[in-house]
Amino acid sequence: MSVKEYTGKILGELINNLNYVNDEQLGQLADVILSANHIFTAGAGRSGVAMKAFTNRLMHLGLSVSSVGEISNPHTQKGDLLILGSGSGETESLVAMAKRAKKNNVKIALITMDEKSSIAGLAEAVVVLPGVSPKLKNKSMEITSVQPMGSAFEQISFLVYDGIILELMDRMNETSDTMFCRHADLE
Repeated sequence: MSVKEYTGKILGELINNLNYVNDEQLGQLADVILSANHIFTAGAGRSGVAMKAFTNRLMHLGLSVSSVGEISNPHTQKGDLLILGSGSGETESLVAMAKRAKKNNVKIALITMDEKSSIAGLAEAVVVLPGVSPKLKNKSMEITSVQPMGSAFEQISFLVYDGIILELMDRMNETSDTMFCRHADLE
């Protein structure tokens, strides 16, 4: 199979996987984002890369947001939100972070493949996205993929994050033009 054919197969998988995405869960995530005083985001590996892109767009919307681990992170406060992207919902560093957030009265939102994971049990909002991973303990969907490991989850996460941004743009009366004034200009 050629690269183009593999890419077509990947796109077909993602279109099929979108059928498993719950719009009500996504609306709940948008609600907790808009009600947060400050938003902290985190993820590990490729899920973390997708989360950093989401963080960037949340900042472009004018929301108070930071990526956990950056030196400029503020101290958490009651009314803040921690959004975690974790396919398994069991990544040790993210489980520890969620427990700490809960102890500090920070709300937790999780984007995951496993609605029964440790982090999901701590979260106020859980968005379950389809995917395949050898780390997944509780399969709630019968998804297969030609792709290795968690690629399908990471890709649908990235796309869904952009969909959430479009929903938030509608709710906040933002446009690409109004957001552009918050785009980096020292690069």
